[in-house]
Amino acid sequence: MEWNEKLQMIIDYVEQHLQRVQEPIDPGEISKIAECSFGFFQKVFSYMNGISFAEYVRSRKLTLAGYDLKSTDQRVVDVSYLYGYDSPTSFTRAFQQFHGVSPKEARISKTKLKVVPKMQVSVKQEYTWRVEQKPAFRLIGKSIRFFCDDEEKPSKILEFWSECQRNGVFSCLISMDKGEPPGLFGLFHNVEESRNEMQYSIMAAADGEVPEGYGEFLIPETSWAVFDLSGPVPQAIHSGWKYLEEEWLVKYPFRHAKCPELEWYSSGNFYDKNYLSQIWIPILDGEQ
Repeated sequence: MEWNEKLQMIIDYVEQHLQRVQEPIDPGEISKIAECSFGFFQKVFSYMNGISFAEYVRSRKLTLAGYDLKSTDQRVVDVSYLYGYDSPTSFTRAFQQFHGVSPKEARISKTKLKVVPKMQVSVKQEYTWRVEQKPAFRLIGKSIRFFCDDEEKPSKILEFWSECQRNGVFSCLISMDKGEPPGLFGLFHNVEESRNEMQYSIMAAADGEVPEGYGEFLIPETSWAVFDLSGPVPQAIHSGWKYLEEEWLVKYPFRHAKCPELEWYSSGNFYDKNYLSQIWIPILDGEQ
């Protein structure tokens, strides 16, 4: 296992203990993950990130404490003990130094608090791709339209997936899926490019009747550049699109066919480290 992967596991361990189980961070457990002594890990962490491990954990504690004070009615004394401070006095002193305001002032609606986000370690990504000729097929599913810029697009799409999982659409699509191998598709349509309006659909390859409230889309026979992505989504999909937009789409020699770009999500656990997803780019194969 590479160092970056170990570091990401340790960062995840820290967040798990700070936010969920709310237990002290065990240096012995970190040493096991890092496969070295805790002291050596601290030196490497500081060298790589320009901040000590203790300072990072402290910053995360005080960031989360700020969230709690803003969004709940928990007493300051309870929040101080929750994040491992020996007394409300020591917590108040640390909070004031970090945020520039006292815990009491933090509850005022317009008070701004400092945020140190969870560290994201850049793990080396490798992709495989191939050109595949696929026959025409039919998709059935649900769609949304929205106006947004590039920064808002991922959050809008993620919200749509979450909504479909809550309201039963996701289960309905899985039951209709006739794809081989099974999986669901995400489709991008530029409805009105001049107005920055986009349509995104979640669909299954199906041959039955279209249920009420659903739509269909016919994908013509097309050549596709298919990219295999490995890892939990949406991170793997986001990384894949970033690679395509920054490198492959700029340099590849094929012309884009008149067909939506597709995402494909295999059946299985979306959060598994080996989860398979794909990006399909429609191309005019053989034309330069």
